Amino acid sequence: MNDFEKQIAEGGREGLHSLKVETLQVNLGLRCFQQCNHCHIEASPQRKEMMEWSTMQLVLEAAKKVECQLVDLTGGAPEINPYFRRFVAALCQEGHAVQVRTNLTVLLEPHMGEMPEFLRKHKVRLVASMPCYLEENVRAQRGPGAYEKSVAAIRILNGLGYGSDPGLPLNLVYNPGGPFLPPPQSALEEDYRRELGQRFGIGFSHLLTITNMPLGRFRNELDRQNQRESYLRLLRQSFNPQTVSGLMCRNQLSVGWDGTLYDCDFNLALGLSVNHGAPDHIENFKPEDLRMRRIVTGDHCFGCTAGAGSSCGGALDMAQREDRDLSSLATQAR
Repeated sequence: MNDFEKQIAEGGREGLHSLKVETLQVNLGLRCFQQCNHCHIEASPQRKEMMEWSTMQLVLEAAKKVECQLVDLTGGAPEINPYFRRFVAALCQEGHAVQVRTNLTVLLEPHMGEMPEFLRKHKVRLVASMPCYLEENVRAQRGPGAYEKSVAAIRILNGLGYGSDPGLPLNLVYNPGGPFLPPPQSALEEDYRRELGQRFGIGFSHLLTITNMPLGRFRNELDRQNQRESYLRLLRQSFNPQTVSGLMCRNQLSVGWDGTLYDCDFNLALGLSVNHGAPDHIENFKPEDLRMRRIVTGDHCFGCTAGAGSSCGGALDMAQREDRDLSSLATQAR
């Protein structure tokens, strides 16, 4: 039993179990035009791992079997996958709500000119990386030019209705620039809305705050600064038992680019596939064995339970609001 399981055992739980598979999160590949210093999966332009169409077909079958409310596409930069448009169109044809996690700057690549309109046509929800409203902080995390390109991409998306049309949500993602927890999500959202509106006249739906996980490049940076142990200590000391019931792994299943199944995207980064007797590959997908599986945990799980909690849907109060939105969107899609 690891330290995280010991912690939740104090609340009377014997291990952590999922409740359902409401969301399938699908990693379409690890290639990305950026190389952000907080990336937990260490995506970069040099990565070649990419999901094949044959695996996507298995995901389509799995999504139908489990009747998931949302298929959440991530990467790397998921738009880079050569089968991206075909996959999105097939998912939408099957009646699934689709969400894409975009770095924004990819939308300005020469061969992506029609991508924003494609996303709008298929009513794809967007979750976009925007780690700060200040240029210097974004540059420090994502490199020179990323801030300007992100603003330009948001302008294009705003022009198509993203961020203003309820059916075209554009949620921005903040993550801390160092080894500390995110500030309160609602207050920071007000800051983002004011600053981005006044500076550039751009808007968005909601802000999601996500705690940096001690994985990948962020872990490497912690090691360089000799701060890994102090950051892990902060996460442990900030454990909030009220977040456990809302953890994303309890309602979500992640599919790696090669079809391996994981309890979450962070376990994917660590290579910790689904275990405890549940099928660990999309080829063997069985809803009855995955809906209430025991979740593989580790000390990194303290990152999701620290403070206000953190998930791919932001702080857990936001995640609960997103769940209500998902139900509505899934109904619309069908």
